[in-house]
Amino acid sequence: MSMPLVAPLAADANPEVAQLATFFNETLGFCPNSVLTMQHRPAVATAFIELNKAVMANHGRVTSALKRLIGYLSSHAAGCQYCQAHTILAAERYGAEQEQLDHIWEFATHPAFSPAERAALAFAVAASAVPNAVNDALSDDLRAHWNEGEIVEILGVVSLFGFLNRWNDSMGTTLEDGAVAAGRQHLAGQGWVPGKHA
Repeated sequence: MSMPLVAPLAADANPEVAQLATFFNETLGFCPNSVLTMQHRPAVATAFIELNKAVMANHGRVTSALKRLIGYLSSHAAGCQYCQAHTILAAERYGAEQEQLDHIWEFATHPAFSPAERAALAFAVAASAVPNAVNDALSDDLRAHWNEGEIVEILGVVSLFGFLNRWNDSMGTTLEDGAVAAGRQHLAGQGWVPGKHA
């Protein structure tokens, strides 16, 4: 069992962070250890929570479930086991179809995904690559299915998880029990393990 770079503080260490963090009780069922670690500098934790709420707000066609699947593929591309477990858990909590959860790796060809969803997910993978792999063909396909506001939502999710992937992989944030269970249920067949986050 590894140790995180910085230990998380208690959930009630900062009243403002604790109040804002109730958001995660809906999304995950618990406050993530990443936020509890950020609260060593409360302004970082509160700014992050506000950004998370803004990015994940449901404005319509980019559904809450799709946003979590985008976050999952973005985190997978970055190799962050912590965020992969969180996003697959949140996708399930927000009503992602079981067939999509079971076949997320085959989004490009599986009939559970619409052409619009495929465009968003392919863009997310490319936008998460280092170096960035977004090209004209991916951009054109994205524009064919989504309007400018929706594209901002999609890229907002990728960018939010870019921050989280760097934070949690570098920090070695310890995974919570609920996230470990979701990872084992939905991702273990594809080689997911908690790794340094155990």
